[in-house]
Amino acid sequence: MRAALTGAALVALYTALIAAADGITKLIAGGYAAPQFFALSSGMVLVFTLGAARRQGSLRTALNLQSRGTMTLRALLTVLAAVGFFQAFRLLPFADVFLFIGLMPLIAAALSGPALGEPVRPAAWLALGAGACGILVLMPEGRAGLGAGHLWALLAAVSGTGSMVAARAIARRERKPLAQVFWPNLALALVMGAALPVVWQPMPVSDWLWVAGYALFLFGARYVSVEALRLLPAYVATPLMNLQFVWMLGIGFFGFGELPTLGALLGAALVIGSGLWLVADEALPARRLRRV
Repeated sequence: MRAALTGAALVALYTALIAAADGITKLIAGGYAAPQFFALSSGMVLVFTLGAARRQGSLRTALNLQSRGTMTLRALLTVLAAVGFFQAFRLLPFADVFLFIGLMPLIAAALSGPALGEPVRPAAWLALGAGACGILVLMPEGRAGLGAGHLWALLAAVSGTGSMVAARAIARRERKPLAQVFWPNLALALVMGAALPVVWQPMPVSDWLWVAGYALFLFGARYVSVEALRLLPAYVATPLMNLQFVWMLGIGFFGFGELPTLGALLGAALVIGSGLWLVADEALPARRLRRV
């Protein structure tokens, strides 16, 4: 029970941090190419990670992993997800992309069994279905035709979920959250840095500060997400990450004076309820076993 509740709290913190990072992305990333934004932000995340590792004593101890093959796969999937989401946000309305993000818990459930040996219980499938309905209610304005943006969004959702499942697999074997932040960001910085000379545009000091803020929020989000995935199965953590939609409603209301519709409020309630259901379904069986 304690592990499930701690994991849920960490996921809620993750959604707040990643929503703040997304807000900064929306503010400045439109004026720059993806390689420039990701190369700079990933480089800053690496600096933050190395600083945190030094405070723990030994860089080698903090960053060395035994699960190198799984980490290589996670790093590759992280790069694919970053490119996919950037392209999807460029080609599609936000609502369309978030519908694909809403599918990530179902993808995680499908992957958790064969990849992690964590079969999804029937009650969890019902909760996942309720959460998916919540996403559809929350973002009802879909698009009829299937275009390149939808394919990018699907690639991002599948690869992003795969990266989370890989993080869960690593975290079950060894607790190295800083290493799980460092190596995927190093891969992203190297891949995007290769294209940086071609797309570079001068940046004012204010934009450098925004990128630094984005990197700080991203570092915090990825660190706590790794810890959350250590405590919760991926199919439980990913629906809770849809709390990000609720933060977006709050940002829209308090930041831009946008009143949420009744459908948005109902969708948010379904998202929250399905997430709490999954946390309870994960915690209660363990508690019953302890009583026996």
